[in-house]
Amino acid sequence: MKKPFRIATMAYLTLLGATLGAALYAGIVVAPVIFNAGDYLGEGVLSHYQEGLLMTQNFIGISTLVTATMIAVFLYESYKYKMFERDLPTMLWVLLHLMSGALFNWYYLPDIVTMQMAGEEMTRSGIFRNVHKAGEIDFKIFAAAILGLMVQNMRKACK
Repeated sequence: MKKPFRIATMAYLTLLGATLGAALYAGIVVAPVIFNAGDYLGEGVLSHYQEGLLMTQNFIGISTLVTATMIAVFLYESYKYKMFERDLPTMLWVLLHLMSGALFNWYYLPDIVTMQMAGEEMTRSGIFRNVHKAGEIDFKIFAAAILGLMVQNMRKACK
């Protein structure tokens, strides 16, 4: 592996790791703290709706990282494909990553924000719960795809 591509691979794997870390941190640490704010601040300080608004702001911030990672994955993996360094599992992880990232950024997150702007009553509806649950599942698929890409690329780099 040539030195410039080795450096690009290290940067790529670092970005994938940072994105996976941010996704896991948001789901494992931030969400439980925000949605249990009453345990830390006392009951009645924030409503569930307000807690949801705060959590949405976290995911709006993460969406920028999701977009940057999608661009990096597309460019890096396209280059490797062009250089005939391709395999089916990696291509499937790339496809899954790009599709789930796009759904998160341009479907689920905007819908959730729109429904929140419609007011607290809308966030209690079945439609909101279904969109929110689907968004959670999509984000988990996104994180799994990142892990799959990391494993595939580390496996190849360690040969």
